[in-house]
Amino acid sequence: MPLLVKICGLKTIEEVDAAIAHGATHIGLNHYEPSPRYIDLKTAAALRQRAGAAVKVALLLVNAGPEITGAAWSAVRPDIIQFHGNETPEWIAAVKANTKAEVWKAVGLKDAGTLQRSLQYRGIVDRLLYDAPAQAMPGGTGTRFDWSLLANHRHSIDWGVAGGLTPANVAQAIAETGAPLVDVSSGVESAPGVKDVDKIAAFLKAARNI
Repeated sequence: MPLLVKICGLKTIEEVDAAIAHGATHIGLNHYEPSPRYIDLKTAAALRQRAGAAVKVALLLVNAGPEITGAAWSAVRPDIIQFHGNETPEWIAAVKANTKAEVWKAVGLKDAGTLQRSLQYRGIVDRLLYDAPAQAMPGGTGTRFDWSLLANHRHSIDWGVAGGLTPANVAQAIAETGAPLVDVSSGVESAPGVKDVDKIAAFLKAARNI
């Protein structure tokens, strides 16, 4: 199966165009206000429209209540809603039932116990996104987790790897984990929240040339 590559935290048309031009399969739009990658719903809707059917578009939410979630879904109509907080399986299932969108759940991978606990999302989420454990910000911190935790793990839910990926280490991450999807945000930036189109190109090239 071809490798899936997601460039997350995009904020401008130029960034979206670069991700698509260099072969991303997915892009991510961040609607979490404390993040340097935050965009409002009007901008997110415009970028989603720009992407069209060229890539799958994920909208990232963190512990968003019904009002924010509903407004975000109505405005953007993403292909995927990516949950990056402490959302329960029950809440995610309810959102999926009401939107019919694909749903992903980011999981901060601390230890083998985290892998076991993540099974609570089986049959609910379409993909788990293994990330570094949350710090002051849930994701986008440039920190990687211990990839060996995934070695020889038998996955029962589709999954991917995020957290601390860069053009320099993405090939190693894929080789060590067997990840079917890799997700990058801060690793292709020149400053927090500012994407570098050359780094986007380099990341996609490195991920494909394994």
